[in-house]
Amino acid sequence: MSNPFDDVNANFLVLTNDEGQYSLWPELIRIPAGWQTQFGPGERQKCIDYVNQHWTDMRPKSLIQAMGG
Repeated sequence: MSNPFDDVNANFLVLTNDEGQYSLWPELIRIPAGWQTQFGPGERQKCIDYVNQHWTDMRPKSLIQAMGG
C-alpha cells in the first residue's frame, strides 16, 4: 500500500490548528481533532501553493505572542 500523503493524484485539504500551524492532508483520511479545514479539497500542488502563500511565519501563535508580536 502506498503512502496517501505522497499521492500526487489525490485530492488534499489544507488544515490549520489553534497554533496557526498548517498541514497538507489527504481528503479521504479523517481530519484529526484540533484541526480545521482552511482550503480544499484540491489538487496536491494547489494545496501546497496555498500553504506557501499563507503560512509565512512558521512560529506557533503562542511563541509569537510570548515574543510580543
